[in-house]
Amino acid sequence: MRLLYGVVGEGMGHATRSRVVIDHLLSRGHEVRVLVSGRAFRFLTDAFRGRAGIEVREIAGLVMAYRGNTMAPWASVRANLKGALGKVRRNLDAVAALAEEGFEPRAVISDYDSWTYLYGRSRRIPVVAIDNIQALRRLRHPREISAGLRTDFAVARIATGLRLAGAWHYLVPSFFFPPVARPRTTLVPPILRDAILAARREPREHVLVYQTSTANDALVPLLRRLPGEFRVYGMGREGREGNVALRAFSETGFVEDLRTARAVLAGGGFSLMSEAVHLRVPMLSVPVVHQAEQVMNGRWLRRLGYGDCAESFTEEAVAGFLADLPAREKALAAYEPRDNAFTFACVDELLGRIERGERKPKRLVGNGSRTGA
Repeated sequence: MRLLYGVVGEGMGHATRSRVVIDHLLSRGHEVRVLVSGRAFRFLTDAFRGRAGIEVREIAGLVMAYRGNTMAPWASVRANLKGALGKVRRNLDAVAALAEEGFEPRAVISDYDSWTYLYGRSRRIPVVAIDNIQALRRLRHPREISAGLRTDFAVARIATGLRLAGAWHYLVPSFFFPPVARPRTTLVPPILRDAILAARREPREHVLVYQTSTANDALVPLLRRLPGEFRVYGMGREGREGNVALRAFSETGFVEDLRTARAVLAGGGFSLMSEAVHLRVPMLSVPVVHQAEQVMNGRWLRRLGYGDCAESFTEEAVAGFLADLPAREKALAAYEPRDNAFTFACVDELLGRIERGERKPKRLVGNGSRTGA
C-alpha cells in the first residue's frame, strides 16, 4: 500500500515517534514517501538511509521563537514571515511532485504536519492523524488541567482543531487516560523507541537534566547550590562544574543516564515525559510559558503523582521535588508500562479498513483502557 507520511519539524519528539511508526509500516511491506521539515529531515534521512521502500524529502516548516522559557508569539510570526513566499512555493513544488511522478498514496498519515494533511483532504484521500497534541481538543480534561490558563487553552484547542480538522481517524498517544470527548479518536500508549523499550530501571544517585535553551545561564549555578550529582544535556557544551556534568547528546548515553537516574528535571515535552513515566523515573516538569500542550502534560504528571509541575526552576521547587521522591515512586509503581503492539495493531486496522473501503470507525477496540497493549 502506498502511503504519504508527514512529520512536523518543530521539536524532535514528532520525528522520533514517526521513526518507530514508519519502521513498522516498512516491515509490513508498505511503500512510504515522507515529507518532513526542520531538524527532523536529517534525523529521518539518517535513520532510513539505504532502506528499501522509503524516500524522505524536505519541506519548509513553521518555527517557534522563545525568550528564555516563554514562547514569543510575535517573534515567531516574524520568523515565519521571513521568506514565507519562497517556503510556500517550495512546499507546493514538493507536493506537486508526488502527482507528477505518479505516486498515488492510498492513505496519508500526519504527525501534526499540515502539508500532507492538505494534500490528502484536497484529493479525498483518508488522513490518519498520529500525534499527542490532539489530546488538547479530543479528550475531556478535569478543570484543574486548564485552571488559570483558560485563554491559552482555548486558543490552543482552536488552533489544534483547525490544524488537522476532519481527519479519517485520530490516534492520540498518551500516558494519561481521561474520557474521549470526540468521535474517530483512539487513545494509545506512548509510542516508544526500541532503546527505551529495551532499557531496565536501575536507579542510582544522579539526576538527569534536559534543557532545550542554551541561553539559560542561571541553571548550572542553581544546580551547583543543591546537593547531589546532576547530568545536564542540551546546554551546547561539555565539561564539569562542581557537581554538574555537562554532556553532549548521545542516544546511548542519554538512555543510560535516564534509566539509572533517581529523577528527571526537564520541560513539558511529551516524548521525554512519556519515556520517564514508562521507566518509572519521577520528573519535575517546567513547561514553556503559554505552551498549553506542555502545561497539560505537566499538570497531568502532577495529578497522577508521577512527578510535579512548576513555573520555573528554582532552588525551592527542585529541592522540594527531590525531597518527595518516595511518594512519586509509589505512584509510578502502579503505572503499567506498555510496548507499541496495540498502537501498531490500530495502525494496521485503520489501513486495512481504508484498503477495504470501509466507513470511518468512531473508536477502535481497547480505546483508552489499560488493556489492548
